[in-house]
Amino acid sequence: MTKCYTKQPLNLDDQLELLASRGLDIGNRNDAREKLSAINYYRLSGYWHSFRARNSDGMVTDAFRTGNNLTNIITLYEFDRHLRLMVMDALERVEIAVRTQITYHLALTYGTFAHTNPAHFSPKFQHDKWLAGIDEEAKRSKEPFILHFRNNYQGFPTLPIWMATEVVSMGALSILYQGMTNQDRKMVSSHFGVHHMRFSNDLHALTYIRNICAHHGRLWNRELAIKPHRSHDPRWQPPVTPRHDRIFYILLILRQLLAKMGLGEHWQHHLTDLITPIATHSTWRVSMGLPEQWKDHPLWHATP
Repeated sequence: MTKCYTKQPLNLDDQLELLASRGLDIGNRNDAREKLSAINYYRLSGYWHSFRARNSDGMVTDAFRTGNNLTNIITLYEFDRHLRLMVMDALERVEIAVRTQITYHLALTYGTFAHTNPAHFSPKFQHDKWLAGIDEEAKRSKEPFILHFRNNYQGFPTLPIWMATEVVSMGALSILYQGMTNQDRKMVSSHFGVHHMRFSNDLHALTYIRNICAHHGRLWNRELAIKPHRSHDPRWQPPVTPRHDRIFYILLILRQLLAKMGLGEHWQHHLTDLITPIATHSTWRVSMGLPEQWKDHPLWHATP
């Protein structure tokens, strides 16, 4: 049964008092107040869950374990912020590469307006709905190349496919790939060295991750609502890769895709440096789905 929400808003000083009363060392009050004024209290609460004490029944309480402080929580928050930026960097590269391959293949196979003909796609694909969404994106766009086409050519909002794929969201791009014929999907996914069925699922999961990052959401200690399908390859299976519902599985997907694009090594080295201090805490490591010997993971180093 639901109940009325009765919690009242607290000012910064009251928030600090509440944290201190629950056993958290807040350190210098002025510094702590400044941190809370820059980072929402509720946002930070997602990072201090692992610092909370458990009762005799093993249930998490509101109290903090002895010895924990606000600085540790801020450190974890900053780590997640930098992780999010690195994931977004990889996603940008992957998304642009996928746009390029889909556009290149469909254009050369079916022509300038390949995406407008439902015969080029799976019968199950809701082509009319997808195309209507693209037309709306074109109408809203203020991009110079869209305005140039609109002012100089007939048929707007219908665009050449190489323009249309520049205005679609990653979600719409993922749906487009899912709607392609198996043969066409195979041609695109082969560029990335991934089976076409798995690649479709990977794009769906990566779109979900992109949306989290775009809204500055937490990646650390998040159970993924949209989980990538596990590969039958033993390297992707437990115990080598413990879980597929945590961010490490996504990092492995990105690592492999970037490697196929010749970009994996630099990204992997920087990400290893970022994760290493956090992974020394077993709780924080497990929260990301990292195996104990994660640095030696075969997919973290090997070129696919």
